[in-house]
Amino acid sequence: MALTLYFHPLASFCHKVLVALYENQTPFTGHIVNLADKDTSASFLELWPLGKIPVLRDEERDRTIPETTIIIEYLDRHYCGARPLLPHEQDERLEARLWDRFFDLYVQVPMAKVVTDRLRPGGEHDPRGVADAKSALGTAYDMIERRMADRTWMVGEGFSLADCAAAPALFYAAI
Repeated sequence: MALTLYFHPLASFCHKVLVALYENQTPFTGHIVNLADKDTSASFLELWPLGKIPVLRDEERDRTIPETTIIIEYLDRHYCGARPLLPHEQDERLEARLWDRFFDLYVQVPMAKVVTDRLRPGGEHDPRGVADAKSALGTAYDMIERRMADRTWMVGEGFSLADCAAAPALFYAAI
C-alpha cells in the first residue's frame, strides 16, 4: 500500500483525515505542504491545481483524492481497518454524513473565522463577522450538547466519519 497524505499540521481539516488514518492504523506517508513556499508547493499544485489540502495520493490504485470526507470514504472502501468509518445500516450512514457536514460547515467554518480574525493585523479585524461566527457556534454547540447527552459516539454504537469530523472541529471550542 502506497498512500501519501499531503497536508499541513496546523490545518484542522487535515486533522480530520489524520484521525481516520490513525484510528484504523492505516499505513501512510505524510507529506507536509507549505503553500506559502512557491518552490515546494509547485509539485503539489501539479497534483491538485486547486491548492487545497488535504489530498490523498494512492499510488497502488493510481488515484488522487481531494476533500476530507471523500478521502475518508475512499479509505473506508479500499483500506478499511478494524472499524468501518461508515455504519453498515443505510440510515446511520446518512446520519454520519449529515453530522460530518454539520461539523465542517457549522463548527469548522465559523471557528476558522474567529481564529483567523485573531491573526489579522490591527485595523483589519471583522468584529461583525466574528460576532456572527460566535453566534453560529453557540447554536452548533447547543445542538451537539443535546445530541451527546446520552451517547458516546455521534452516530450509532461506534466511532464513525462523524467523530472524525467532530474531533478537530471541537479542538478550538474553548476560544
